[in-house]
Amino acid sequence: MGVISTRDAVLIAEEKGLDLVEVSPKANPPVCKIMDYGKFKYEKAKQDKVRRQNATHVSVKEIKFRPKTDAHDMDFKLNHIKKFIENGDKIRIVVVFRGREIVHPDIGFALLDKIIEILGDTVDIEQRPNREGRAVSMLVAPPSGSKKSKK
Repeated sequence: MGVISTRDAVLIAEEKGLDLVEVSPKANPPVCKIMDYGKFKYEKAKQDKVRRQNATHVSVKEIKFRPKTDAHDMDFKLNHIKKFIENGDKIRIVVVFRGREIVHPDIGFALLDKIIEILGDTVDIEQRPNREGRAVSMLVAPPSGSKKSKK
């Protein structure tokens, strides 16, 4: 319709039984449309819902180890980590200390280094091993080349 006054635009909208909706307030002059505002809000809500459904959801799994974890138990847990990585999940690997074990955090760091060595290129390390209270933890994720979306 071109550039017209606000009063004229409101009158035209009322004649048609519609609303005058400001689409781009920062433009000079501001851009407005004559439309059914209720229908516009409904369509926008539907689009937002579809957008949220199509978004990827990454979950963070947690695997706990102890400083004295046995070799068989370690293999068992490493197999779980590999399955989670294949599913596209991130994994928080934690070495938990009890009692006086906390005096030797180097054992926890060594265990996490061994896990990194075993997993090799199958994971990307998002957070290096660090100490958090009575635990040492790190965060690993699937390799950046193979992103598998999970819903």
